[in-house]
Amino acid sequence: MSLGAFLYPGGHHVAAWRHPSSQADAGVNAAHYRQIARTAEAAGFDLLFLADGVSIRGDDLDALSRTAIRYTGQFEPLTLLSYLAAVTERIGLVGTASTTYNEPFHVARKFASLDHLSEGRAGWNLVTSADPREAWNFGRESHMAHANRYARAEEFVDVVRGLWDSYEDDAFVRDRREGRFFDPDRLHLLAHEGAHFSVRGPLNVPRPPQGHPVVVQAGSSEAGKSLAARTAEVIFTAQPSLEDATAFYADVKGRMHAFGRDPDHLKIMPGAFPVVGRTEAEAQDKFAALQDLIHPVVGRSLLEQLTGADLSAYPDDALVPEMPETEGGRSRKDLFMALARREGLTIRQLYLRAASARGHWTLVGTAGQIADALQERFEARGADGFNIMPPTLPGGLDDFVALVVPELRRRGLVRSGYEGRTLREHLGLPRPVHRIPGR
Repeated sequence: MSLGAFLYPGGHHVAAWRHPSSQADAGVNAAHYRQIARTAEAAGFDLLFLADGVSIRGDDLDALSRTAIRYTGQFEPLTLLSYLAAVTERIGLVGTASTTYNEPFHVARKFASLDHLSEGRAGWNLVTSADPREAWNFGRESHMAHANRYARAEEFVDVVRGLWDSYEDDAFVRDRREGRFFDPDRLHLLAHEGAHFSVRGPLNVPRPPQGHPVVVQAGSSEAGKSLAARTAEVIFTAQPSLEDATAFYADVKGRMHAFGRDPDHLKIMPGAFPVVGRTEAEAQDKFAALQDLIHPVVGRSLLEQLTGADLSAYPDDALVPEMPETEGGRSRKDLFMALARREGLTIRQLYLRAASARGHWTLVGTAGQIADALQERFEARGADGFNIMPPTLPGGLDDFVALVVPELRRRGLVRSGYEGRTLREHLGLPRPVHRIPGR
């Protein structure tokens, strides 16, 4: 069972920053990130995972000023991961970069550099950007259409991988005696000309230690699943029920054969939000204390952000209305609408459900109960592992490491220590063979 530690500044609960077990200034506190990275590494986690957005998510200043999880007041992920590479030794380092608001050369160069800095521990979480506000920071009046974003992403990842193969593994001979720094016969121009990009290359960074940094993908729409089946090596997804998880797992892995890929070369790691107690009552009390900290303005605003809908015409006790399609993220909107219809939820009830883990799997209980649930989903082929989303940081991660990890080890579900050096080795993924661009 693979384990990722998904680091949101003070924790994943929408009110985490208000809780005494969290670090209120976590987003710009380097010592905080160093502490939790080392905690996850000591527990043998495969990777650290950082989300990102290139806008503040929301326009309601009252709501924004009351929360710390809308990309306000926090580090840029590649900069932070470069720092964490220097204060850790084995754990993988996965950061988010959008294919809509970056260029392939930028992404290829940054992640190749991170892979060298960390000696083979880098991973790129490929997203297409869900929030339309990001367009306004890049000279655009509106967000690119969903289908167009994914078409761009398909070409983007191919260009990035081609750039990572600019040099063969042994191209840099650094022969002082002969005066030859690299072998020109082992340098290959990409010379890419496509619908979205024209990139000559080569990259000005040697081939990464892993060959390619691990490619992670986070979309669960039809376009997202197709992109993942062709290109991804890890999927981060929101699957709140066992039935949903096993269906998603079978769907995505079943698409891989069409692309000539081995399903074992893709690790599906849904988000899991664990609230752990030494007794079930203690866990429920912990969760209730966090829920009590949700400001109504924040809850409603979060729901609007996650669904792309304007709910201002409806009171909190109204049933959730039908919501029109948007050009934002679709899979999460569909998830919340299905939940609201299935359980007949009001707007307030739905935002309380969203506030804990934003649609991810919420687990409240003892270490044994949480281990039981993770084991069931893992053995039912609903997941290859989990991206753990601590409700608060550092407290929620400390609880999971102290209580749940030993139980998972006792059951033989997670290893007791690292067996390899690179992120690929941790995840059991093959190192890509160098391919000359255009061949």
